[in-house]
Amino acid sequence: MSVTPLAAVPSVHRAAPVFRGRLGRDARSGHHAVPHRYRLHLSTACPAGLRLAVAHSLLGLDTGCPVTFLPAVPDCPDGGHSALRPLYEASAHHYTGPALGPVLSDDWSGRIVSTHAPDILRDLDRFPHEGQVSLYPCGPESVIEAVERMCAQGIEEAAQRAGRAGADPAERAAALDVLLGTLGRLENRLAGDEYLVDDRLTAADVELWAALVQLDTVHRCHLDASAVHRIAGHRALWAYARRLAAHPAFGRHLDLDGISRRHHGRCQGLEAAGAAVQILDWAGHAADAEDASRR
Repeated sequence: MSVTPLAAVPSVHRAAPVFRGRLGRDARSGHHAVPHRYRLHLSTACPAGLRLAVAHSLLGLDTGCPVTFLPAVPDCPDGGHSALRPLYEASAHHYTGPALGPVLSDDWSGRIVSTHAPDILRDLDRFPHEGQVSLYPCGPESVIEAVERMCAQGIEEAAQRAGRAGADPAERAAALDVLLGTLGRLENRLAGDEYLVDDRLTAADVELWAALVQLDTVHRCHLDASAVHRIAGHRALWAYARRLAAHPAFGRHLDLDGISRRHHGRCQGLEAAGAAVQILDWAGHAADAEDASRR
């Protein structure tokens, strides 16, 4: 499968992460991917944390790499988590920045390996795991990377620009066009296919699903009703999101109340008419996932 290039989507500069260690596949690496050594710290109300939680469940890493769940709303004035402060201070001398999640830590040293969520997601796939899923199978790496860019730039960043308060109307309209164009390309990919890559679950599906959750639960609130109806018109895309929400590894991590509280605690934008036009019944589909996990 190929994915249309994203030449029309502008690249946005991101601040460098504070910690960016990597896990290796053998003992010669500084951080060998062995069970029971590492720990994830994340909030599922955060898009990056939600992606990691879903991937962690798909890979069956509950015992091999335990998770410490953080509150939906950080408890420090700088936006950090007090529970993570000891890890940051042990990992960087005189650290003064916010103690942000998600974090992959090394329980043997009590220090941080990485705070860069895309690297952590790839490194989770290096662990010996009980799950049958390979998030980054050999062969379609470029396709998965293209989907990741589409989600980050063509969905999340475009949706933010399209709903930005005080932005020029032409700028918002252009951002909405980018968003709808990206959704249209993904819609075409999913017409007749269950998943994005080679008819199997991969990191591409984790990325897209979390982006769609964020689009419907957060970004929609700052768009007008007409825009939301156009977004909802991508029927194959939202049927795919609904189907994955009913999968235990996805739906059980949906913290809708936490997402709402995190959004209202951080957002400085204005609510628009699209807030009243919910696309999916996420709570209902998450309940289906919970029922499936009990069977």
